[in-house]
Amino acid sequence: MTKIALVTGASSGIGQAAALGLAADGHAVVVADINEAGGRDTVRLLEAQGAQALFVRTDVTREEDCQFLVGRTLERFGRLDAAFNNAGIAGYALLLGDHTLAQWQRVLDVNLTGVFNCMRAEIAAMQDTGGAIVNTASIMGLVASPGGSAYCAAKHGVIGLTKAAALEYARHGIRVNAVCPGYIETPMTVGEETIFPQKKIAAAVDRVALRRMARPEEVAEMVVWLASERASYVTGSSFAVDGGVTASV
Repeated sequence: MTKIALVTGASSGIGQAAALGLAADGHAVVVADINEAGGRDTVRLLEAQGAQALFVRTDVTREEDCQFLVGRTLERFGRLDAAFNNAGIAGYALLLGDHTLAQWQRVLDVNLTGVFNCMRAEIAAMQDTGGAIVNTASIMGLVASPGGSAYCAAKHGVIGLTKAAALEYARHGIRVNAVCPGYIETPMTVGEETIFPQKKIAAAVDRVALRRMARPEEVAEMVVWLASERASYVTGSSFAVDGGVTASV
């Protein structure tokens, strides 16, 4: 039986790589993103490799969008086996006292409340059948960095939310874990959307034991494993995919 996976933030980067990886592992994939053009591109890539795929435009900050996303998944495929809550935005490179309340709220709305919104709908769909949920946190959910207070707070929150949900829903056969990417080659870090100067990126790579950034596919491998039965005894955990950055902290 084909399993059904849902991926938010799937128009590019880690989300797109995970969608393709889940399809290669035997899933039909529901692609969710606020970026319609990018989301439909991902669907075309999935269909080109022979997978069933569906795009649903989703703003994860809107509860009704997340409910609609899961409802559309059930309408099309009849079940939900795995979900990767990956949608997120970069924080602002500001000291805490320089943040406006609106900037703080925007980072938490997308990166933390967005995960909460998705998980509520996903858990409701999985309670009778079980399933696996993977959330994107960050190494900034494990440690901290000056100038990243809102982002660090949101990602620490994702890890806490992941642990609590894992304990609450284990009896329903729902496993919940988080991945904590380090420095990854995505549009958020090295593309046109990046807020990071190349000098800062180079300095960050100098702190990586493996002395390079990761490809999105290298994070996706962890996501695919956590979503599979190969990780059947793994729940409530957070996995750093960071080339050794946090090993020395």
